[in-house]
Amino acid sequence: MSNQPAIRPEQPALDVGHSNGRRPSVRDLADGDAVSGAFAVRERELRQRRDGGEWLRLVISDRTGSMEAVAWDAVGDCFEAAQPGTVVQLRGRFGVHPRYGPKVTIEQIRPAREGEYDPGEIADGPPVAAARLESDLRELIATVQNPSLRRLLERFFGDRSAIWARFREAPAAKHYHQAYRHGLLDHTLSVAQAVGAAAALFQGIDRDIAVTGALLHDIGKTQAYNDDPLAIELTDAGRLQGEIPLGYYMVRREIERIDGFDPELGQAILHIVLSHHGALENGSPVVPATREATLVHMLDNLGGRLGSFDRIERALREGETWSRFDPGIESAAYFRSHAA
Repeated sequence: MSNQPAIRPEQPALDVGHSNGRRPSVRDLADGDAVSGAFAVRERELRQRRDGGEWLRLVISDRTGSMEAVAWDAVGDCFEAAQPGTVVQLRGRFGVHPRYGPKVTIEQIRPAREGEYDPGEIADGPPVAAARLESDLRELIATVQNPSLRRLLERFFGDRSAIWARFREAPAAKHYHQAYRHGLLDHTLSVAQAVGAAAALFQGIDRDIAVTGALLHDIGKTQAYNDDPLAIELTDAGRLQGEIPLGYYMVRREIERIDGFDPELGQAILHIVLSHHGALENGSPVVPATREATLVHMLDNLGGRLGSFDRIERALREGETWSRFDPGIESAAYFRSHAA
């Protein structure tokens, strides 16, 4: 364990410990590498040691992925320096333990100062610019022909809607898929586009209902997650009520405010929101019982799974073709394109 002080407020910006002078990304670190640079703090937890003392566990990240970091010395100072949702300058040593996996042992850590890091290297984001995602969303909404459904969508996604302002920025999840700023927009659009395309391939599906339900299926996440892209957490409402009930009440409230909205049409949309997790054990109050709800559930599940593959691939180190077991896909992932 290091005898150096963990906090050196007067120290200048930490330099990269690699010989090429570039900041090391999480994905590029190899066993034994020195680590020196800026990282976001996503999680922070004090844990008990066997001797009764404490040690610190962090989850730190950059745009390429996340990893654990641990501090054994000056634990209290390190804890104070590493506020979740902030960026820190960290120096340490990266290692891969055969049992506990990869982590950084912290030698020094302090809050990063303005101008010491490039925000684009720290925060993850969608592969397509948010402006393009927004444009594609509006093009898809324009294909919905039913006037009542168009009015309903306008209440959520109109330029002056407070819900839209939050929806555009919100993450789709805390960890597994599209867990970044604009992630909810990214995920929802991909699911709704797939639903719109698939609706023409299967008999008996009302495309307007299916697309509208797909666009609104995760709307509760605008209230279920906080607005900090560096430390995504459930809000009190998200913990106490859950994103599906929150979304149900948001959609039902707007439906009831639209004069003349067909109750059966409203029920079809609300059923999609309530059933999109697909099973009671997955948090859905009901299971899909219509063609449209079944289609949205299946493509939502597919979108989440493939989003997990994107996350896993970004975290692979150079030359790796297999990931570790990942709970998001309930398997290890193989990437043929990474093979030599």
